[in-house]
Amino acid sequence: MKLTLYEVAKVVDAQNSIAEFDDLPLNQIEFDSRKISAGDIFLPLKGERDGHDFIKLAFEKGAVATFSEKKVEDKPYILVPNCLEAFQKLASYYIEKMRLDVIAVTGSNGKTSTKDMIAAVLSTTYKTYKTQGNYNNEIGLPYTVLHMPNDTEKIVLEMGQDHMGDIHLLSTIAKPHIAVVTLVGEAHLEFFGSREKIAEGKMQITDGMDSHGILIAPGDSIIDPYLPENQMVIRFGQGQEIYVKDVREAKHSLSFTTNILPKAVNLPLTGKYNASNAMVAAYVGKLLAVSDEDILDGLENLQLTKNRTEWKVAKNGADILSDVYNANPTAMRLILESFSAIPANTNGKKIALLSDMKELGEESVSLHSSLIETLKPDKIDQLIFYGKDIEELARLASAIYPPGTVSFFKKDAEVDEFEKMYQYVQDILKANDQILLKGSNSMRLDKLVNLLSD
Repeated sequence: MKLTLYEVAKVVDAQNSIAEFDDLPLNQIEFDSRKISAGDIFLPLKGERDGHDFIKLAFEKGAVATFSEKKVEDKPYILVPNCLEAFQKLASYYIEKMRLDVIAVTGSNGKTSTKDMIAAVLSTTYKTYKTQGNYNNEIGLPYTVLHMPNDTEKIVLEMGQDHMGDIHLLSTIAKPHIAVVTLVGEAHLEFFGSREKIAEGKMQITDGMDSHGILIAPGDSIIDPYLPENQMVIRFGQGQEIYVKDVREAKHSLSFTTNILPKAVNLPLTGKYNASNAMVAAYVGKLLAVSDEDILDGLENLQLTKNRTEWKVAKNGADILSDVYNANPTAMRLILESFSAIPANTNGKKIALLSDMKELGEESVSLHSSLIETLKPDKIDQLIFYGKDIEELARLASAIYPPGTVSFFKKDAEVDEFEKMYQYVQDILKANDQILLKGSNSMRLDKLVNLLSD
């Protein structure tokens, strides 16, 4: 970080005397004492354990100072009422200090892939940093900001929401110059109550923007009531200002044309929905003066965060389409449509293994069941269901699929048939087959992917 101990204390309004602090350069800020190295400052956060209990360990590992909500004996510390709020304030200050463009991305689906694509495009021309992994909340976003390299020119920040107000907080910290909303679906419906409320929460991404900010958002009318009045708004989708056409999908690639680029885009990944994400990334590049040639090059050579629509090879040679990081009905429907469109291997079956989608509230069973329209026996040969709320979908599928081609394995508070399911998959999966795995992260289908492929 380009920060000194005295500067940090001043920025966060330390409640103890800061006159004793000199301009000692700091290395990094860490909230995990195990990651502390010489020259770092420690941030004790309160979670399952109180980080204050690890202050001594942090100093033993080389910390030069710590934040604290109480007095620390015989060690340099910055006294604040709330360590997390101080952390967030410091991150906001650091963005302004670095004088760089902030691109913020949110959405019920596609935000991680879109973040990766935007970063890939911008990296062809600028020193670009992006959210690592799933560090997209009130802790992860400031951590990302304060860990970016000193020569960063553009930063792409993913913003997630579990509850109303989450995006507002992140936007006011980051103060984005460009904001992207990928899609409004049913993610976290349990906490919002309606898709309209989810849209309202997502659109808070503009709350930290000034009048020069630019919002890129889908043409979905559900966001219309929440569009900002004092910022430029670009809508995407059919009939909108920017759009894709001529989408062609293969097993490991995707091509399309768009009205904003002179040539077709070729992506090294599947999923028709990724055409829209890539188009948005291309438009962000054009806004920031990246050449068309570099935009195309960045997209053609991009690498996505793991477990987002990733093809892997099973130990027996079967193809695994892993999309197990998260799930909601819109995402599930999109990946099923893409998987259905991909031709089967010669003499091979197409198998879909689907698990529960979490945080859908009282409508969970009916939202799971609504996916029956996407399941076609002539497109997907065999179905495996795993969970609790997805059981009704399994029953509906059994009514339209041939006998013996639909299986259900239970997972609830009392029973977990994961091992039974794993053995079943091992028994039926052949070398020429393709299998899709899709479900919420908490269902741990990543474990199944690893067992099948390692």
